[in-house]
Parts: sequence; structure tokens; C-alpha cells
Amino acid sequence: MVVDDEALVRSGFRLILNAADDIDVVATTTGAEAVDTVRRERPDVVLLDIRMPDVDGLTVLGQLRALPRPPVVAMLTTFDADEYVLTALRSGAAGFLLKDTEPEQLAQLVRTLAAGGVVMSPKASRAVWQSHPGASAAGDEEEVGRVGRLSEREREVLVLIAQGLSNAEIGSRIHLSAGTVKDHVSAILTKLRVGSRVQAALLAQRAGLLDDGTRGRMERGR
Repeated sequence: MVVDDEALVRSGFRLILNAADDIDVVATTTGAEAVDTVRRERPDVVLLDIRMPDVDGLTVLGQLRALPRPPVVAMLTTFDADEYVLTALRSGAAGFLLKDTEPEQLAQLVRTLAAGGVVMSPKASRAVWQSHPGASAAGDEEEVGRVGRLSEREREVLVLIAQGLSNAEIGSRIHLSAGTVKDHVSAILTKLRVGSRVQAALLAQRAGLLDDGTRGRMERGR
């Protein structure tokens, strides 16, 4: 489901995504109608504009996260350094996409979200942290320092999380069962004191775990 105040954006995303055989856009709507539409259509993934005139995207995100069975929500933005993105990620968004994402990448990014993966542009994520007033504060340094407490295997899993891989894909990549990967992910979130994979991925990026090759794969949606 696509939520945006501009009809042209909604129709463009619908056209691109419906061209994929395995993706069905069940609805497009403005922010004011978003929550009721989600309750009715029950989409797996919601692409939500972060800045809308009728209702704030962060408000809609909070309402969607409060639903009994919330969908995966990724924020849509036109700005690399949108000041609201960091708040959205800390509030439970599964990632964010720039509205000028290449059409051929868009379907794969939605598949990544549906599989439980993380979707972030590394360029944009760095800009978000650098533009945030507290980006170099002691509290942030302490958060990054927690990455050093991870085991070698957990750091390996964390990098794969940051690449946008789901548990099943991580298991296939490093020859572990999905259950073992799930245990590693739970341990990583606990040790890093974060509430979501996307927050863990941001810490990985800030801690310098992502080399240029990894950043390239993230930029392409893996």
C-alpha cells in the first residue's frame, strides 16, 4: 500500500509495483485515510510519505505501529537528510526510500521489506546522522561502542542485516539454520539495546562495519 499526498506519486508507484508478478498494490491513499485503509486492506508492506499536509507521516506511523497486526512500514522522502527520518527509524519504521529510487530497484526493495529485511540508502543514512544535532554526542558514541561487545559471528550477522537480508537469506549465506540466525539476531538487538533491525543496521553503518562493497549492495537494495 502506498500513502502519499500527491496523486502522481501514488499512481506512479502503483504502476511500477503492479508490473511485478509477485507484488499487488492493494490500495493507494492520502495520510488522512491511511489507518482505516490499512485496517480494511491489511497490506503486508506500507510505503508512507514522511511529509504530508493533511496529517504528519510520523503520526500515521505511530498509529500503524499500534495496530494489533501492524504492517511493515518504510518511509518515503525526497530529501537525503530529512530531519524526520531518524525519528521515524527510532519509532519503528523498517527503513526509508528516496522518492527518486530507480524504478527497476523499487520492486526488489519491497520484496526485501516483505521478507523482514532492512531498506536504507547508505548515502541518505549517513546524511541523516550527520545532520542530526546529536550525531556526535557522547550517548551516540556509547551506542556505537556496544558493537564491540558482539562476537565475531554476531558481527557477521549484523553486517548481513545491514545489507537488507532476511533471516532465511542470512542462514543461506553463512550456512546456518533460520532458527540459529533468529537467535543471533535476538542477541544482537539485546546487546546493542535497540528495538529493530533497522536501528541495528544504522549502528553498524556508524561503527564502520560496512565497507564500500556492502554500501554498494545496500544502495542497490542488496
